Amino acid sequence: MRPGSMENTVKRKGIVVVGSSNTDMVVKANRLPVPGETILGGTFLMSPGGKGANQAITIARLGADVVFVSKIGNDLFGMQAREIYKEEKIDTRFVFTDDNNPSGVALISIDTFGENCIVVAGGANMSLSRQDIDKAYRSIQEADMVLLQLEIPTDTVEYVIDTAWRLGRKVILNPAPATHLSEGLVKKLYAILPNRVEAEMLTGIKVTDEKSARKAAGIIRSKGVENVVITLGKEGAYVKNTDNDLLLPAKEVEATDTTGAGDVFCGALSVYLSEGYPLAESVAFANAAASIAITRIGAQTSIPYRYEVEAL
Repeated sequence: MRPGSMENTVKRKGIVVVGSSNTDMVVKANRLPVPGETILGGTFLMSPGGKGANQAITIARLGADVVFVSKIGNDLFGMQAREIYKEEKIDTRFVFTDDNNPSGVALISIDTFGENCIVVAGGANMSLSRQDIDKAYRSIQEADMVLLQLEIPTDTVEYVIDTAWRLGRKVILNPAPATHLSEGLVKKLYAILPNRVEAEMLTGIKVTDEKSARKAAGIIRSKGVENVVITLGKEGAYVKNTDNDLLLPAKEVEATDTTGAGDVFCGALSVYLSEGYPLAESVAFANAAASIAITRIGAQTSIPYRYEVEAL
């Protein structure tokens, strides 16, 4: 049994993650620069990332079967990424190679409080197409859940959601980076997991506290989403569905790097939901996983194993 895996009597059909694969280039500095400013940084770290890859690895480390649908360049970054996914026991049959575009890259700056700013060059991620999704049709049909983000073409995201919805699969969307989503798309979701900024993009409500989070969650749910979870960083997550309308606090920890914490949250939540746990309990599990991740530097290097989360 690999580290972090766990015997469980819950029957799992697995989770399909459709999303991005990037290489993160990270610089730590005392503070983040303002526009036009150059500052001297300290530690440099280059590590694999991408919201889709981060979420797929989280799911694998937390003990669930995961199929990853993505696209990488025919370059060193792409080859390294593919090997990492195999080592993590991820099904890589649908990690396609683009001979015409480089692998995706993210440039990340982190300050002493663990806050970050990120610029992504999508590269091969932006050529993930409907035709690629069709090749993974059987895996989507057999999956318990499909998890997506928005670092791939919007047209592809819409096609995945429509395909999974027609097949009766539960679709979870992490709407990041923030963008406009049609109401026709949103109503096909089983769950949506925006952060403050993304929730504001969806509702027009600036989320600053529990009261505004409650209002934003109510608006999103009125669009037809069964489960709404707004992540609020160190404050936790606001949860709204038929049974819940409350803020679930996060565990207080000393943040080192928040990069990838949202992805860990999304992956962990998907795992617990796929195992049949109720939403509130799943969010508590996801909060714990993300709390561990922010105490470590890097995206994939910070992802915890199942035994670590359960111990917390």
